[in-house]
Order: sequence, then C-alpha cells, then structure tokens
Amino acid sequence: MTLADVSVRNAPAEVRRVLLRADLNVPLEDGSVADDTRIRAALPTLELLIERGAAIVLVSHLGRPKGADPELSMAPVRDRLADLLGVPVELAPGVVGDDVRALAEATGPGSVLLLENSRFEPGETRNDPELGAALAQLADLYVNDAFGAAHRAHATTEGVARLLPAYAGLLLEREVEELTRVRDEPERPLVVVLGGAKVSDKIGVLERFLEIADEVLIGGAMCFAFFRAQGIGTGDSLVDDEGVEMARGLLRNPRGLELPTDLVLGDSFSADAERRDGDGVEVPDGWMGLDVGPRTVAAYADAIAGAGTVLWNGPMGAFELEPFAAGTRGVAEAVAAAPGHTVVGGGDSAAALAEFGLADRVDWLSTGGGASLELLEGRELPGVAVLLETADGRPRSAMAEGSDGVR
Repeated sequence: MTLADVSVRNAPAEVRRVLLRADLNVPLEDGSVADDTRIRAALPTLELLIERGAAIVLVSHLGRPKGADPELSMAPVRDRLADLLGVPVELAPGVVGDDVRALAEATGPGSVLLLENSRFEPGETRNDPELGAALAQLADLYVNDAFGAAHRAHATTEGVARLLPAYAGLLLEREVEELTRVRDEPERPLVVVLGGAKVSDKIGVLERFLEIADEVLIGGAMCFAFFRAQGIGTGDSLVDDEGVEMARGLLRNPRGLELPTDLVLGDSFSADAERRDGDGVEVPDGWMGLDVGPRTVAAYADAIAGAGTVLWNGPMGAFELEPFAAGTRGVAEAVAAAPGHTVVGGGDSAAALAEFGLADRVDWLSTGGGASLELLEGRELPGVAVLLETADGRPRSAMAEGSDGVR
C-alpha cells in the first residue's frame, strides 16, 4: 500500500468537517509573512476540499514557542492565506476548547477556520492523547498535508490520525513520491549535491547516497570537516568538530565522493570582508572559507549537466553575503539548466533558488527540511506511517459504512 491509496482524492465525495494539518511554519518579519512558499504549497489541497464543499478546520505550528506567545500567533498567516485563497479565513482564539469547538461546528461548507499555533498547546510535541482526542472532536475526517512536520510524532501529525478516517494531502503525497523516486528509482547517473554547515546533520544522507549515488558533490562549511580529517589547514573556517570523525570514516571508502578543489576566502564573516580566491583548499590562519571556487563550480556543473537525476540539498557557501554567493549561484544555475530530473530540498537551497530567480526551473522543490533528510535516509516518518497503518483499521472502516460522506 502507498500514499496514493490513502490520498485525499479517494476520500468520500461528500464530506462535512475536515481537520487539515498543513505546514504553515513560515518566516515572519515585522508582523507579516516574509516568505509564503509553504502557504502556496498548501493551496492545492485546500482548494480541492473547498471545491468538494468541506468545512475546513486548519491547523499548523509556527516556530518554537514556549507556551502561548503573541509574537508567534497565526494571525499573519491567516491574512496571507485569505489573500491567496480568495475566501475569508477565520482565526480561532485557541487550538482546542469549547469556544474552538463551537466555531468549528459553525464553519460552513467551503469555509476555513484556522486554529491558533498548535505549539501553544504543550501536549502537541509530546503527542498527548487528550489533545489528540480534543482535536478529533473538531472534525469528521483528518487530512495530513504537512510534509515538513511528518517526521514528528505529534498530536496534530500522528495522534489525531488514529482517531479519525485519515488521508494524505496532495502535497504530502507528491513529496513522498518525488523523494522516494530519487532514493529508490533514480534515472542514472544520480548526482547528489550536499552543502550546508554540518556533516553531523547529514551523516545519514551521506552514508545512504555514497552507497547508491554515482557522484556525491560536497560544498558549504561541511567540507571543512573532510579537510581537517585529512590534515588540511582550515584556518578560521567554521568546522563541525563532531563531524570530523564522521568525515574520516566516510573517507575510508569515498566511492563517488567529490570535495572542492578551490575556495573563496574572507577575513571575516561579513559582506565587507576582504575577499580572495584561494589556489587550493588550504585555508591560512586569519582567513575562513566562505564559498567554493570557480574550478569547483565548473566541475560540479559538468557533473550536474550529465546527470539523469540531480538531488541538491544545502548551499555551497555564504550566499547571503554577495561577495560569497557565486558558488551557490553557479550550482543553482547548473541545476536549473540540467536536462535530468531535478529535486531540491532544504530551506536554504530553496531560498537561494528564489533569490536567483530559478525556483520555477526545477522539477520539484521540497518544502521539507528534516523530513526530507529522514525520508532520503530511509527512515520511517511517523506522520506518513500512521496513514498507512490505519488504512484498514477502525476509523477508515467506520467511515466506509456511510455512503454519503462522513457523519
């Protein structure tokens, strides 16, 4: 059984109230949404449910509040969502409770009620059964479309799914399909480009793809763990100390592993830093590596151009600083121009594509951070597993008893 079997497309044609878990965890700036990518990604499932006359109770987390925090209210998300959907979106005063339940029951067909930040409830992250039960009282059917939170066994992603007929949203279904395809059935050659700060954050993906990929191209600060493991000087560069021993282990069998051959150096982490092109990868004291160099970009671009499948996760350097953006820009342009199937994951890679105007030139831009890494490693995602586990269970069987939708 796959998520296609439990897709929201296969839910009853007529439904009443749907509890929809989306990933609306977006950055805020001055009280407004700074990047609405994740909100836009949630629209197809919302629009499908609205077309089918569902009353939608929408729930998401936002940030990592310690209790109720007005700075992390869903109000800015509500405003942006209403603009994009073109329908009014009401904001509930909380996540659960009598007032929220009354609002949910009053929500009419084609309408949307957005609950407050789910992490305002302490029971969310510990998957409190009481919170799951209270959430289940708000609707007749549950849809999980929050791929970015699917690696968490929380009340809104796992607990409530055991209490209601449960389905996968369109985004969740597509995310799993795309990333599983890269991992299990890629078109060859498979070229994986990994950047970012820490080897330790991506050790599972590194180990997995060094076994199955044709080439694994390393960039970002994580390359310095590999250089230090080889005794190469890293100067004042950011080094993942925990990752050095991991890198040393990977270097014992470096099949397909490619490291930068030149770097761009700066004397500080600043857009005003003195910049210099390094001849190789040795970094002298007083300097730090802040980008991969032009020889590395050219070599990586050649590999990407010849790939049947490209997976990119993580920038090549400090692209947020213009003097050190060329490496990430060069890789982004190569991925955008690649003739093979291209999949990009990770918030920084997505931000880079958006900054360079290339976001619409890749085949799939994943909304997941940790979730995408765990799926690519081959780990089970609780928010996905529960949909498959309950597919033949009591909630879905109970749902099937009614021929005219959930009651």
